[in-house]
Amino acid sequence: MTFGFASSAATSITASANSASRLARLLEPAEWAAAGIPLLRNPREVVSGLHGRHRPVPATAVVAVLDHEERLAASASFSRHAVPVDGWEFRNALLAHLRRVIPHDLRRRTPVRTAVLLYCREGDERWTEEDGAWMWGLRDACTLHGLRCGAYITLTRGGWQVLGEGRGGRQPSSTSPPGRLADVGMEADPVPLRTAGGAVDALRRTAAR
Repeated sequence: MTFGFASSAATSITASANSASRLARLLEPAEWAAAGIPLLRNPREVVSGLHGRHRPVPATAVVAVLDHEERLAASASFSRHAVPVDGWEFRNALLAHLRRVIPHDLRRRTPVRTAVLLYCREGDERWTEEDGAWMWGLRDACTLHGLRCGAYITLTRGGWQVLGEGRGGRQPSSTSPPGRLADVGMEADPVPLRTAGGAVDALRRTAAR
């Protein structure tokens, strides 16, 4: 009986510790706003460009790297698996896709490229713990890849929103059809682009240039 009770108690303690660790690996909106995340000059242009390239559906993350002139250098999309909300898991997924599409900048004293994350999800524009975990994961992945941590953008039925900035719009949304790439301002002065997709890559693959 004693051994059984001790084992159960140990399991409970371990589960509580794991839950506390997951909660520690997320950022509250106030923490994100205080982190000095650089503002996008034209967030609508960035969102429309990524939406047109990757055609995200709910539970899809699109990570993109922008150069110093806010031109798209590389991007990748992937589906979020049914795992607990955990910034560490999200960090690992983001880092893996960044490594596939663009070399790191760890040799630079100061990052010159910026990574932004567009996450398409259900619900409304209000912050969730899942958003907080993605924020934590994006910030950590950028540090490990030598990039500046940029905007975190949600895409829902109501439209898009740059969390922590209060900027957003109704189009595109998670249900709107993608616009033509030729209509997107990000294409005015293109740079070599590499993209990678996840489990639904066949539907979201775009021509790499």
